[in-house]
Amino acid sequence: MTFPRFDAKITTITIVSTLLLMVDSYHALTPFKALDRTLLYLVVPLLIILLFFRQSPADYGFRLGDWKAGLALTLGAIAILTPILWLLVRGDLSMRSYYAPLLTGAIPLPLLTFLELFGWEFLFRGWLLFGYERKFGGDALWLQAVPFALAHIGKPEVETLSTIFGGFAFGWLAWRTRSFLYPFLIHWYIFTLVALLAGGAFG
Repeated sequence: MTFPRFDAKITTITIVSTLLLMVDSYHALTPFKALDRTLLYLVVPLLIILLFFRQSPADYGFRLGDWKAGLALTLGAIAILTPILWLLVRGDLSMRSYYAPLLTGAIPLPLLTFLELFGWEFLFRGWLLFGYERKFGGDALWLQAVPFALAHIGKPEVETLSTIFGGFAFGWLAWRTRSFLYPFLIHWYIFTLVALLAGGAFG
């Protein structure tokens, strides 16, 4: 009986990413879920990159990259998405019900959304995207978007249905700039704005 040959880094990235998402779903490691996600999605992959892969985090998008293109695309995306999000949250009760409670948490909203998303974006648009790109090339854009979309199950339907395309777009931005920071900035803005709109912060 023969077995296929596996790429050690691809296998590690796939298994570890899947287990991290499962641990996040089933367990609380600290009193704050946002801190859990920083530990799971940022610290653990970085330790593996440094200690086991013996690579630089820059190889996985942990750098400024093409900052001129990154800032231009980030500002353009924010300008386009702001009115869309305003209309979406205003018109969807499930979005308001899901996100409004974030305004009353123990952690200030901008810090909460930062902690929630910095590691999250590194997992998908850094660790997974650039880890898979070495083996799969441009197909890595879709490969990282699939678990990203599945991780949204349980959130409002209109949001979840959009994430396969949003995940691809975030992946493309990271791939274009060679950095996960610009999709993070957009995602951080989106998350914070949606919570503020859901809580009626703007009337």
